[in-house]
Amino acid sequence: MVSGAWLDAQVFPELEWQVEGILPEGFGLLVAPPKAGKSWMVAGIGLACASGGFAFGKIPVKPRPVLYLALEDGHRRLQSRFRTLMEGNRIPADIHLVTQAQPFEVPSMIDEFIGIHTGAKPLVILDTLGKVKPPKSAGQESYSADYAIGSRLKSVIDSEPGASLVAVHHTRKAESVDFVDAVSGTQGIAGSADYVLVLSRKRKETAAVLAVTGRDVPENEYALTMDDGKWLLDGMDLLDAAAAVERRRDSASLGDRSMDVLAHVAANGATTPADIASKFGMDNKVASNLLSRLHESGRIAKPKRGTYDRISTGGESGESGESDE
Repeated sequence: MVSGAWLDAQVFPELEWQVEGILPEGFGLLVAPPKAGKSWMVAGIGLACASGGFAFGKIPVKPRPVLYLALEDGHRRLQSRFRTLMEGNRIPADIHLVTQAQPFEVPSMIDEFIGIHTGAKPLVILDTLGKVKPPKSAGQESYSADYAIGSRLKSVIDSEPGASLVAVHHTRKAESVDFVDAVSGTQGIAGSADYVLVLSRKRKETAAVLAVTGRDVPENEYALTMDDGKWLLDGMDLLDAAAAVERRRDSASLGDRSMDVLAHVAANGATTPADIASKFGMDNKVASNLLSRLHESGRIAKPKRGTYDRISTGGESGESGESDE
């Protein structure tokens, strides 16, 4: 037991990021459906951290030792994957690989690795969590079994400040509104983790979204693209990638003409139906309806009758229900 005075007097180090904004210290999960590219993603992160390069093509990372427990791959497949990701450069020496291990051996392996690299804030990748989950004991509840393995891994990685362990896991078959509920198994697995990353990608598409949440992590979603196995941030930085998610949603919910009009207003500011009609070769009434719907959905502002503008340049007036005909 400690007192409030003791707690108030403490000075704690800042949260350590393996990949800024996405992968913090502690125990976490990367979750996605089968064949969505999870192994390619963690391989790219591991190689970037081992060499001190760029994760997701844009985020600079510090060099650190990496333990990659690739328990579903062999050395030949890993070599091919790594060479593709390294684009002709040598595989960094500071990524260490284990391809075979019994479930009960893995926590000890991780403990020994971080003990060897004390102070270096290592990254450990476990691909996959299912390979180390022990069978449930007779009479044991599923929740307690899931929480037990998560807590065991968390306690190991928490013994080294600044270290991170990300375990690859799969999603449930049933869809869920809350992306954390997509984690397969009971809530014991997600509940034991410090952070959860959920990767969503439709089959045969290169675009994806990485949702991030955690105890000490700002919750957000980032747009990604996949190019020949390489996961890249869809934007100049995290802020731009987060905005790209919204742009994609707008594109999915709006027609092509509405997207063109929205882009025009965003680029040019104050706009009238006549401007849109002239720009895109449409009837004034059609242009008025498009602008009105964009305003009613909160995507553009209407500072005065007959004029629309970017949201950031002015508040909406009380005339939103009026017609421009």
